[in-house]
Amino acid sequence: MIKNIISGIKAYFGAFSLISKLKLWKFFTAPMLISVVTATIIFGSAYGLSDNVGDFISKIWIWDWGKETFTSISTFIGGLVILVIGLILFKHIIMALSAPFMSPVSEKIEAHLTGNAPHSHRDTSFLEQLMRGIKINGRNLLMELLLTIPLLILKFIPVVNIFSAILLFLLQAYYAGFGNMDYTLERHFKYKQSVQFVRKNRGLAIGNGIVFILFLLIPIIGVILVLPLSVTAATVKTVNALELKNNTTHGNA
Repeated sequence: MIKNIISGIKAYFGAFSLISKLKLWKFFTAPMLISVVTATIIFGSAYGLSDNVGDFISKIWIWDWGKETFTSISTFIGGLVILVIGLILFKHIIMALSAPFMSPVSEKIEAHLTGNAPHSHRDTSFLEQLMRGIKINGRNLLMELLLTIPLLILKFIPVVNIFSAILLFLLQAYYAGFGNMDYTLERHFKYKQSVQFVRKNRGLAIGNGIVFILFLLIPIIGVILVLPLSVTAATVKTVNALELKNNTTHGNA
């Protein structure tokens, strides 16, 4: 899996030039706008709520001794909780709403890589792509929140919180990469088949998602460029994985 994670990360190095070569930047206007508006709303709200969450957590400590220390820790944890949940909501919202714009881009990249004409696979409409994006990202959002809550609770345990932070980051990365890969998979597979495919190629998803999450840490520019580059990188690796799967299937036939 480590090899696939590295491969997923390396795909970003050629993403910018591929977008320029295929003249795809114009297709990213709407997704970029969605990213900026969503980021402004979510992270603006998160900034205002972090202190409130910290105060709420601090009330658990009913003793006077250590109250100040626990309050400081609670404020930090509260900010972290809001940031993590904000990141989760942000990525799933933008990936769901951008699906009708990203799927055609993914299709153009796939056609370039394989030589197959566009629409040579399942041809889906704007609405179908939007509903697929909402379904996949809604499912991923629920799964990610269920897995994130226990990891956030572990943040209160010294030493263990270091490992929980790593797992939290990898979890975020996996579901980010999942969403980016599905823009290609929606032309090839039904919902359940896509879930199974990503599970078998989780390394690619994590590698793609690692850079996706790191991009979000870059003010303004990261939010604007995260979708174009991550979707392009994910498409290249997903198409490669699909071709490998098809070749293996035909070889075993």
